[in-house]
Amino acid sequence: MAQVTVTIDGKQYRMACDEGQEEHLIDLANRFDRYVLHLKDSFGEIGDQRLTVMAGIMVMDELSELQKRVKGMETEVLTLRKTRDDALTKADKNDAALTGALGSLAERMEQLALSLTKKA
Repeated sequence: MAQVTVTIDGKQYRMACDEGQEEHLIDLANRFDRYVLHLKDSFGEIGDQRLTVMAGIMVMDELSELQKRVKGMETEVLTLRKTRDDALTKADKNDAALTGALGSLAERMEQLALSLTKKA
């Protein structure tokens, strides 16, 4: 198991993570630190625990909004897939009808051509 040291609000924390996840964990910690620093700039020194809780709530709020957006996009994708499938089914039926009509027309033209060659 790998270990990294991250800095949140000027304090260092040693953390374990899976091998290969070190950079990801450092990036997550840096992003969380930005939340904490933003709150600290906005509210001043209100206590480490309160800052951490508020930053956690901000992160969860952002996550919640993103989950709603993803759910909406998933619904939209399902609708688009159904629309596409319906359009493809309709196109296949139209193709079959057109092929049948062209086949009948070709057969009729051949009959007319034979009829004209017999009269000539």
